[in-house]
Amino acid sequence: MHLVLPTSKYKTSFLQALDEYLKEKSRPSTQDLFLLDKEVLEKDFSTYVNKLLDESHGKHLPVGYVSHTVYWLIDSDEVIGRVDIRHSLTENLMRIGGHIGYDIRPSKRNQGYGKEILKLALPKAKALGLIKVLVTCDETNIASKKIIEANGGAFENSVKQGFGKPKKLRYWITIS
Repeated sequence: MHLVLPTSKYKTSFLQALDEYLKEKSRPSTQDLFLLDKEVLEKDFSTYVNKLLDESHGKHLPVGYVSHTVYWLIDSDEVIGRVDIRHSLTENLMRIGGHIGYDIRPSKRNQGYGKEILKLALPKAKALGLIKVLVTCDETNIASKKIIEANGGAFENSVKQGFGKPKKLRYWITIS
């Protein structure tokens, strides 16, 4: 199991994972995936890959975004999940988003991959110059809370997100 930068090598597996995410349609952490057009990706996957790689270098960032590096968790040549490491924090990321966001494709959840993807992301964050990272999760996401705590997350506080939304739990992880 390892993290890789996005590459066309995993196009088929990524598209299979995307199908799983699209069928789910309810997780706020994967909303950006719902904006992807599968037909466009099937025809021109390399443009999507290049977009992600450019954003890791601060190029062509959407308004309000910071440089961020996306990695895919690969196990036996299959895309299991993805982790997004933000190089810096905006006010909103400091409040509820954090440095690291991750998700595991639906068919691979509850198998230990979440704990592993965060563990593997920490050295990548350190290589970007981060020594302490903020990781957040909804208070209703017990699995993510356990993943963060298992990776050394020290609870700081919880913050309101707005009407009808669960509080966001905020944890700091010092990277050794």
